[in-house]
Amino acid sequence: MPLTDAPRIMTARLGDPDSYTIERYLETGGYQALRKALTMTPAEVAAEVDAASLLGRGGAGFPAGRKWSMLKKDPVTSLVVNGDESEPATFKDHLLIERIPHQILEGVIISAYALQVTRAFVYVRGEFALGLERMEQALNDAYHHGAVGADIFSSGFSLDIVVHPGAGAYICGDETALLESLEGKRGFPRIKPPYYPAVIGLYHQPTVVNNVETMANIPWIVANGGAAFAALGAGRSCGTRMFALSGHVNRPGPYEVEMVKVSFRDLIYAEELGGGIRADRELKAFIPGGASSPWFGPEHLDLPLGQDEVGQAGSMLGSGSVVVMDSSTCPVRAAWRITKFFFRESCGQCTPCREGSGWLERILYRIENGGGREQDLDLLLDICDNISPGVHWPPEQTTICPLGPSIPPSIASSLLRFRDDYLVHIKDGGCPHG
Repeated sequence: MPLTDAPRIMTARLGDPDSYTIERYLETGGYQALRKALTMTPAEVAAEVDAASLLGRGGAGFPAGRKWSMLKKDPVTSLVVNGDESEPATFKDHLLIERIPHQILEGVIISAYALQVTRAFVYVRGEFALGLERMEQALNDAYHHGAVGADIFSSGFSLDIVVHPGAGAYICGDETALLESLEGKRGFPRIKPPYYPAVIGLYHQPTVVNNVETMANIPWIVANGGAAFAALGAGRSCGTRMFALSGHVNRPGPYEVEMVKVSFRDLIYAEELGGGIRADRELKAFIPGGASSPWFGPEHLDLPLGQDEVGQAGSMLGSGSVVVMDSSTCPVRAAWRITKFFFRESCGQCTPCREGSGWLERILYRIENGGGREQDLDLLLDICDNISPGVHWPPEQTTICPLGPSIPPSIASSLLRFRDDYLVHIKDGGCPHG
């Protein structure tokens, strides 16, 4: 584990080229945590996860143990694992699905036992062709090994798992849209309330939805105890976490680091991590938690990688994607490309998102390509305010799901930090970066 002596929870097996096979997984202690869990009561397993203070790794950061405890037990019928990683520049779950599918499955089986559900679904983004192939093979091998199916390891507990490929819609990252997709319908987010999955989920029955990385932590927590996991990190941000580092760094890639004990400066500049900014350029800005999060500047480099610390500074860790922009970056172009993505991926249910995203994309395109007017800057913020009133963080919502409020942060951040760049575009009739 770089920089701290914390154990590697997700990446310990990645040094083995055949880490995705059941043979290697069993050689490295695979399914031993499941055997241990099956000697415990479901309540005892759930208590360990609750004691670990494991924050969900999908974006919202809701504690997994608390999510489980909120369920309507009448009974809980399904566990759904969200592997539809679609946020731009986010690729940690993609790596885990390809390289450690058995660790994810073991986490799913343990969680299903704790929740006493008899069916689980692993929803994987359709473009992850290799990951889908390996996850399906891993599931077949797990059935053959007796880790899934009827009477798992002669414990009396039975579970069936389905690997379901998605069709590549970003909106299915929203848990209720994912459930709609699983039911064979168009991936439209549901109105909440009443459609909280814990109460009305898959097939309108109580459902747990957890992220791939969240599941990959469960075997370690059961094997070593919730207290051992909670001892890593600090405050509410316990354990280690995967970060997808990209952009203008020398060593882009996925890195597992101990939360809070490591800062953004460490992640970007440490030789064993990002290795600094390419061509020794200066840092202009960085996106700390995926395309929907407000941007940070050089003054935020020493912020710890912690949920509360980043939230108090006005952004979020979100999907675990950190995008670095050096001094050669055009902030107008960056904001336009992010907005174009959200415009394309809007499901169209809500007017502020459906119409507002298109208006914003066209205005940014106009500014970037030489047709901008100075009044466009106020117009951008006015439209952002209609989508998310106040244009502040955390955002206000006028839409069913968070996609709408995900659009203003990049525009507001770039305008706040780099208004002069916008004015140069307007004055010079185009982008000075070429």
